[in-house]
Amino acid sequence: MVRQVNPSELAAILNGDAPAPQLLDVREPWELDICALEGARHIPMRRIPGALGELDPERPVVVICHHGIRSQQVALYLDHQGFRQVLNLRGGIDAWAHDVDPDMATY
Repeated sequence: MVRQVNPSELAAILNGDAPAPQLLDVREPWELDICALEGARHIPMRRIPGALGELDPERPVVVICHHGIRSQQVALYLDHQGFRQVLNLRGGIDAWAHDVDPDMATY
């Protein structure tokens, strides 16, 4: 089962003392032109099956999309591929902008 993390929980994780998780943004390139989380690796959803080698299955992965739907699908896929520390950003980058970074552009 994939754990859901809300934006404020993710902000606390990223600002904490533990090593930062891998941030995986599965949105399309045009969406990144509008807004993005600093440090996130961009792999569009459609490329995930061929790009698993770009991720470390031993480190936590937080999957991000616009509203949390595509990222949930990718998170479940990663879980089925053996990634055991997968989190989905509930509400996606849109919720992040509203709850954590109100200066971030939205769409």
